[in-house]
Amino acid sequence: MTTIVSESTQPERTNLLGLSREGMEAFFLSIGEKKFRAAQLMKWIHHEGCDDFSAMTNLSKALRERLEEVAEIRGPGVVYEGTSSDGTRKWVLEVEDGSYVETVLIPAENGKRRTLCVSSQVGCSLDCSFCSTGKQGFQRNLTAAEIIGQVWVAQRSSGPQKDTANRAVTNVVMMGMGEPLMNYDNVLPAMKLMLDDNGYGLSKRRVTLSTSGVVPMIDKLGDDIDVSLAISLHAATDELRTELVPINRKYNIRALLDACHRYLAKCGDARLITIEYTLIKDINDQQEHAEQLAALLEELPSKINLIPFNPFPHSGYEKPSRNQTMRFQQWLYDLGLNATIRSTRGDDIDAACGQLVGRVKDRTKRNARYIQSIQLDAD
Repeated sequence: MTTIVSESTQPERTNLLGLSREGMEAFFLSIGEKKFRAAQLMKWIHHEGCDDFSAMTNLSKALRERLEEVAEIRGPGVVYEGTSSDGTRKWVLEVEDGSYVETVLIPAENGKRRTLCVSSQVGCSLDCSFCSTGKQGFQRNLTAAEIIGQVWVAQRSSGPQKDTANRAVTNVVMMGMGEPLMNYDNVLPAMKLMLDDNGYGLSKRRVTLSTSGVVPMIDKLGDDIDVSLAISLHAATDELRTELVPINRKYNIRALLDACHRYLAKCGDARLITIEYTLIKDINDQQEHAEQLAALLEELPSKINLIPFNPFPHSGYEKPSRNQTMRFQQWLYDLGLNATIRSTRGDDIDAACGQLVGRVKDRTKRNARYIQSIQLDAD
């Protein structure tokens, strides 16, 4: 009697896109192959942007056929790709459950640096009051394949990575949708691929993880990898920071800065923590706030990235004037701090900092509550 096996009962193929070197080596050992195959596959995937096993000519025909049976290379689907008037590019990507996430490529004015802002979650598990992404609610963590898939999509847009000069992506910042340290088990292998010479070969100083302050995971990060660290601070007192960044109730500023000192000690080289400070009109942009910030950061090796607030509907916040932003920067200079103003890039395609939104099946119901609060205020 012939048994008919339906497609739904076929073994699920392994998506190789998100496997780190260790994961790829383990995969090949599991199918009876040598570990050195891992490097070959990684170069095809990440250097060549190849997702077709039959095109991998340095593999035997038998191995290629075996890979077709047990594995796949599946990146996120591109729903939208747009280019801003300033050259910023944004992709809206569809991930496994039909949700959308966004990733943004920001070219420097000199054209030498191209920084990709990568998302780590569908929505965000936190709810910072000044960020439109957080108002979308939260659905789930992205897989490692969905995270590195954003780099893969951006890199493929410029063709195979023949040399470093040809890279579409020279820097990566984990500053897109989501809190990366709340998705540690998937973010870590993705960042390892960014650093791996068989992956994207980026320097650890060119990969930056931004966190709102998940203190225990900062300590774990320092044990596992030494990428650059950015802290979403936005206020120099616990009272104000708790209003802006609710996770401060659990991990206050002192605990956060202590974790930063421990992280720098583990890096073992001259490194600075990037302090992200979103300037909001009349909320945290006055001289007293600059003085509080200077006192707070006096002993922390750091540089400050000033980010003028990017407005979104019903936020209740306003963007400070250009003059006020420059005054705040000057106050910090006068107090001995290194502060730069981040240019607003890609706002005409909603790609600026704090503007990233996707299609989120919000299991937290946060978006519904936010909409309801807007309607109540209108009444």
